[in-house]
Amino acid sequence: MKNLLIVANTPSENTRALAQATLRGCQHPDIESVASVHLEPLAATAEDVMKADGIILGTTENFGYMSGALKDFFDRAYYPVLEQKQGTPYALYVRAGLDGSGTIIAVQRIITGLRWKSIREPLLLHGAYQNQFEHDCEELGTLMAASLDAGVI
Repeated sequence: MKNLLIVANTPSENTRALAQATLRGCQHPDIESVASVHLEPLAATAEDVMKADGIILGTTENFGYMSGALKDFFDRAYYPVLEQKQGTPYALYVRAGLDGSGTIIAVQRIITGLRWKSIREPLLLHGAYQNQFEHDCEELGTLMAASLDAGVI
């Protein structure tokens, strides 16, 4: 069994729906050998990362940057996982009110240091909230979990 960790900040009803959609995608009935869990960034630990075979990060855009909660997660987990988790596949989604570019760049800078491997371009959920965002997050979760299940990543 492989483990997929979703570390996503959910300060609103809409962002909770995005995390739930991502988790729903990870738990697609055709995916048999991947266990998925969503943790809030303030609850996620380095130990959770050490157990993960893949990670999906979700954040809001706050003042052109990642959420403080996700930054706190990185502050606590970075050095304890730095050497052991290089090459870990990850994906990122950003719920942005502005253009999201500053948020993506900030997360990617940290990920570059961790040497994690992106499975796709960041999913940018930009502008007024749309139900399509949930569909996009569900697809992201399915892609990540199916790729782990098939041994592609």
